[in-house]
Amino acid sequence: MNRYLLRLLQTVHFLLAAAGMIWAYHLKDPHLLDSRTRETPALVILALSGSALTWFFLRRRKNLRLFFFVLWFSVLALTGFGEYRFLHQKETVLTADGDNDRRLNRLGAHLVVGYHHVDDIRELVRRGYVGGVFVTRRNVEGKTFEQVRDELSGLQALRRQAGLPPLMIASDQEGGMVSRLSPPLPRQPALASVLVPGLPRAELDARVAEYARQQGSGMAALGVNVNFSPVLDLKPERAKGVLDFHTRIAERAIASDPETVSRVALVYNRALLAKGVLPTAKHFPGLGSVTDDTHHFSAHLTLPLDALNARDWVPFRVALAQTPAMLMVGHVFVDAVDRELPASLSAKLLTGIVREDWKHEGVLVSDDMTMAAVYNRGLCQSSTQALNAGMDLLLVSYDWEKIYPVLACLLNADRSGQLRSLEASRQRLKHLPWISEPERSR
Repeated sequence: MNRYLLRLLQTVHFLLAAAGMIWAYHLKDPHLLDSRTRETPALVILALSGSALTWFFLRRRKNLRLFFFVLWFSVLALTGFGEYRFLHQKETVLTADGDNDRRLNRLGAHLVVGYHHVDDIRELVRRGYVGGVFVTRRNVEGKTFEQVRDELSGLQALRRQAGLPPLMIASDQEGGMVSRLSPPLPRQPALASVLVPGLPRAELDARVAEYARQQGSGMAALGVNVNFSPVLDLKPERAKGVLDFHTRIAERAIASDPETVSRVALVYNRALLAKGVLPTAKHFPGLGSVTDDTHHFSAHLTLPLDALNARDWVPFRVALAQTPAMLMVGHVFVDAVDRELPASLSAKLLTGIVREDWKHEGVLVSDDMTMAAVYNRGLCQSSTQALNAGMDLLLVSYDWEKIYPVLACLLNADRSGQLRSLEASRQRLKHLPWISEPERSR
């Protein structure tokens, strides 16, 4: 064989092996969720095929052949270890009894999980290993209103039968581009659509209230008791960043004026609450001035603290002071407060500012913990840090299977005394409107 062609093949061979090792090291990464059922077989086939090619083409070059065999064996080993680790974590959770079961039951109250099929989470719901579920497009697509309602009602029935408090059942139903329940619920335009220049204040309030009543009525009838809305980030005047693939705040925000956003938020929250749906102010600390997308990257909010207090944080403070809305905390770094940790993990921000400076004692919920901005820091470490920083609820929604590593991690952290803030958090969760603290038959 031509030596240049041989070198080219060896280079391609090496690149494939290196890519296989990287893929195997990141087995079950949320970015590869769509290929989850195929990635392990694909990696095994790749490693075996690569080993066969190594044997065939490098029979006369023993040292190089050994090098490639080691690479392909590493792919198999990393793949096997990744599968074993996940299955072990899942088994640890689902076979827990005695003290571990009681600990997981307490820890589960701080977790909200997504799902693909409702059967995926029935056991977690029944055992109290989650405090809430997150319903999104994949859970309602192709189903009638009645089918979705009955599925959610069935989950609540499991809780009643187990003597557990009702579930939080949450969704993202902002209107506009983020309308996870439409259909079967009617699709509404973005909340910003109610704003008309020159509209009298009373008429604006009436339009916002009617918008929220329609939204809340549909959600409540479906069995959803929490809406991750309204979006209180200030609308940016610039175009979205080139790396902003999913956040797209300019298309979701209400307005750029803090006073307008605050007023709309208050009317919206009160109307939603009147329909039995708890609103959630998001995405604190505000993404209006952030250019990158925390679904995929770390991002920084670089405004000085004075500017944040004077503008970006005004709608959040108004909404939290005058309504019992939850606060969703995003994964952006606030450079003026904490350059080391993103907002969702930062005690300086959550405890120092929200709890101590603002005197806010309501419930804080994280944005999805499987977003790259925190997932890439280590899901276990990030989950523990978030709870210790003052977070009350961790959302694990897009890649829902990560609930098992999170539960296994928190169980170990709880047994070793690493979780320091759970008692205060439990007291806050008791004030959620659907929690009645029935006697648990456990």
